[in-house]
Amino acid sequence: MEKILVTSALPYANGPLHLGHIAGCYLPSDIYVRYLRIKGKKVIHICGTDEHGVPITISAEKENKTPQELVDYYYEIIKNSFEKLGISFEYFGRTSTERHKKLSQEFFLKIYEKGYIEKREEKNYYCENCKRFLPDRYIEGTCPHCGAEGARGDQCESCGRWLEAFELLNPKCKICGNTPVLKDTFNYYFLLPKLKDDLKKWLEEKENWKDFVRNFALSWTTEGLRARSITRDLSWGVPVPLEEAEGKVLYVWFDAPIGYISITQEWANKNNENWEDWWKNKEVKLIHFLGKDNIVFHAVIWPAMLIAHGEYILPDEIPANQYLVMKGGKMSTSRGMALWLDDFLDRYPADYVRFGVARVLPETKDSEFSLEDFERECDTYLANDIGNLVSRVFRLFEKYFNNRVPEGETSGEYENRMWEIINSKIVKIEKNFESFKFRQTLQDIIEIAQEVNRYIDFTKPWDVLKKDKEEGGKIIYNSLSAIRLLSVLLYPYLPFTMKTLRDSLNLGEPSWDEVKNPFLNEGEVLKSPPILFPRIRGKVKEEVTEEKEEEPKEEYITYEEFRKVKLVVGKVLNVYDIEGADKLYKLEVDTGDRVRTIVAGIREHYKKEELEGKNIIIVANLKPRKIRGILSEGMLLAAEDKDGRVIILTTEKETEPGLGVL
Repeated sequence: MEKILVTSALPYANGPLHLGHIAGCYLPSDIYVRYLRIKGKKVIHICGTDEHGVPITISAEKENKTPQELVDYYYEIIKNSFEKLGISFEYFGRTSTERHKKLSQEFFLKIYEKGYIEKREEKNYYCENCKRFLPDRYIEGTCPHCGAEGARGDQCESCGRWLEAFELLNPKCKICGNTPVLKDTFNYYFLLPKLKDDLKKWLEEKENWKDFVRNFALSWTTEGLRARSITRDLSWGVPVPLEEAEGKVLYVWFDAPIGYISITQEWANKNNENWEDWWKNKEVKLIHFLGKDNIVFHAVIWPAMLIAHGEYILPDEIPANQYLVMKGGKMSTSRGMALWLDDFLDRYPADYVRFGVARVLPETKDSEFSLEDFERECDTYLANDIGNLVSRVFRLFEKYFNNRVPEGETSGEYENRMWEIINSKIVKIEKNFESFKFRQTLQDIIEIAQEVNRYIDFTKPWDVLKKDKEEGGKIIYNSLSAIRLLSVLLYPYLPFTMKTLRDSLNLGEPSWDEVKNPFLNEGEVLKSPPILFPRIRGKVKEEVTEEKEEEPKEEYITYEEFRKVKLVVGKVLNVYDIEGADKLYKLEVDTGDRVRTIVAGIREHYKKEELEGKNIIIVANLKPRKIRGILSEGMLLAAEDKDGRVIILTTEKETEPGLGVL
């Protein structure tokens, strides 16, 4: 059986987790691992806290703790946060163990002896006020490439460039703010240029990687690799295992990825497993989940280290995500600007948080998290589309069949249509799971729930059961079977709630066999589940109680009602920003009879010049309403692609404004 080793980037033990961390790699990796387990794959999920390096010492000083006290404190906090959110690791370790220290030193010596590390005399920044040499992250300044302020001495987060501290403009000591001076010292350098050809060849073979990950990594080999300092003058870290190097430790980004191996060793030791079967077996598929800011270290430096060592497997996949942002910019623990995970878990159930983050995963570009959108989508999709589906089916199931699964045919006009749509979705879902497209996968699963609701609305079991219990039982049987299917597909996203649902269905751990054959056993007695997803903005229990069986969940307009909608072609004449509205434009649109003002939320997706002169389609007889104090006299038509990008519906350039649309 194929073995799959999944790792999640080791979080720094210098602060609590925020939603940016979760969206970057931890929720995607958990979704993927849970999917693999459902598929019956042999998989282990490895993670742990990264407990060395400058961020730890900086935070320790701020909190008046020793580095060890700090990492012990945050290890427990981070571990508990992951458990509360349902992030499942085979083992969650840490890098301050003796095992990790020993392995890191052995790793260093192996590539040192093979000629990939050399000692270099150099000048490093020294703070005369703090009386110490300053590691890279103790120095901040202006990026020489993009001009961003606050660039660190190892990397600019704004443009992603890899830096050396001496390249910074206007360098300052991060601790006291004084300007440091250069003093003589020495460090050990990893000779990356020696590995350029091997690294480039390996990267070029990764055609299945996300474009921005592969291209970013390849650019490092194309622009020219430089030797990279891998030691620092610090008292906290893994000591360099050479007599002449007393007082120096391994740079955190040299020892941190070795933690994947040392933590696997810890897991293997506790579970009577052979760790080498995972790290020295070329049949194992290694997958690193991480965020955008870790790409260079995992796709360039770490593979180069593995190539230099020669005994370990290399990553097969690096499905990195970009940033989850909020108004004001990227979330950051060090800057204290974040939506903190534990705060959310105190306010909302874990599955709501998992769902809300999964809906905006920044898989191909940065995405914004909005509390308003989060609450609205939880109510819309969890409470309405999924929770209410389960409630309405079980209510009828309990009333007419006393919770005993009725006999049921799976064929019929409506049944054939529903299962055909569901099965086509399953093909896409499986493909997208394998391609790490978890955001689209979730959308497809939601659409399955919506399709089952449509099936119920069309068949009206509340009416049928009063006249023909056998025919009504057929509807309930198919609906319950579809709910069973959803309990499998949603399990990677909503493990707590789906376990509750599956307990009601007398089911244990989910299996992909249930996706292939979701139909329940006739005559089996099930239990009615509790309300799965109470509303955030209202009490779902009251709404379910008051809902009349005869009323379908969705309201449909008639053809005659739809004919009242007047669609016309409009030409965009001018586009203006609206002060204080980051997502809105004011458009002046020629609709043939007159020029209308339309307020549209498309500012994030189109530049002004891309809109001016376009022929768009608008709803011309919509009742005007004020938006941000501006009277909007219509609505433009647009669609949303799988990546969340809004695409305006347009016509040919020569189409005359005012032309009706059929």
